[in-house]
Amino acid sequence: MQPTFSIVDVFAKEKYAGNQLAVFRGAGSLSDKEMQKIAKEMNYSETTFLLSDEPQGGGYDVRIFTPEEEIPFAGHPTLGTAFVIQQELIRQPVETIVLNLKVGPIPVTFQYQNDFPDMMWMKQNPPVFGKTFDREQIADLLQLASDEIDDRFPVQEVSTGLPAILVPLKNLHAVKRSRVDRTKYFELVNTTEAKAILVFSPETYEPDTHLNARVYVDCLGIPEDPATGSANGNLAGYLVKYRYFAEDRIDIRVEQGYEIGRPSLLHLQAAESQSEIEISVGGNVVMVARGEWA
Repeated sequence: MQPTFSIVDVFAKEKYAGNQLAVFRGAGSLSDKEMQKIAKEMNYSETTFLLSDEPQGGGYDVRIFTPEEEIPFAGHPTLGTAFVIQQELIRQPVETIVLNLKVGPIPVTFQYQNDFPDMMWMKQNPPVFGKTFDREQIADLLQLASDEIDDRFPVQEVSTGLPAILVPLKNLHAVKRSRVDRTKYFELVNTTEAKAILVFSPETYEPDTHLNARVYVDCLGIPEDPATGSANGNLAGYLVKYRYFAEDRIDIRVEQGYEIGRPSLLHLQAAESQSEIEISVGGNVVMVARGEWA
C-alpha cells in the first residue's frame, strides 16, 4: 500500500496559520532514506511518519523528520499527529493518545467541543538546564546590542527532549530586529547540543498574550519556525525556574510566527513541586488537506 498523508496546521485557530505538518500513515514499509527524502520534498519544518495504524506497547510509533535529519521530539508534530490519529483512526472522542517517540512515550490529552477536539495538551519531560552563554556573544550572533538582552535572567540551554538556547529580550522591538548571523550561528551550534535559538519578550502584538517569541533553527533547514512546541516547553520550565512572572507556576499564552506571516498561539502551563517542574504545552489543530503519495 502507498502511504496516505494529511496536512494540518498546528497552534492555529484557522487554516493557513500556525505551523504546517504533514502526517504520513502506512509508513512502516518506508526506509529511513525514503522518510528523509519525503520530509525534504514536503519541506515543512517537520514531517511525521506513523509506522502502524495499530498501537504498540500502549502508544503509536511515530518518527519525526525535519528537511535535514530525524529528531527525537518536537512539539507541533506531536499534537498534529495525535489529532490525525484521533480523526482518521479512532474517530471518536478519547481522553488521551500516547505517541511513542525517540525521546520516549509522550501523552496527548484532548478537550472537546461538540465531540470535536477543541484543545490538545502534551505533557513534556521535566526540563534539563544546561550551559549558559555570554550575552555579548549571543547579542552579536543575533545582530543586537547586548543591552537589549534582559540581564536579570540567563541566556541558557534548556531541554525537555529537544534542547534550545533561550534568550530573554527586553521588548518587542528587539525581537523584531533580531536576525541570525549564519556564520556565527553555525560556529556556536557546532559546540552545543542545542540547535534552536528562541528569543522572547514580555511585549506582544496581541493584548491577550503574555509573551512574543521567535525561533531560529537554520541547521535543521528551518531559518525561522512559525510555532515551536518543544522550545516553548523549554521556555515554560525556564520561566518557572527563574520566576520570570514571580511565581512557581504559570498558565500563559505565547504568540509566535507573526514576523513570517504565520500567526500562532501556544498555551503553556508549568508548575514546580518537590524540585521538579511539570510542563504541558497546548494548542489547536486544523485539518487542511488529505492525499495519497504516488
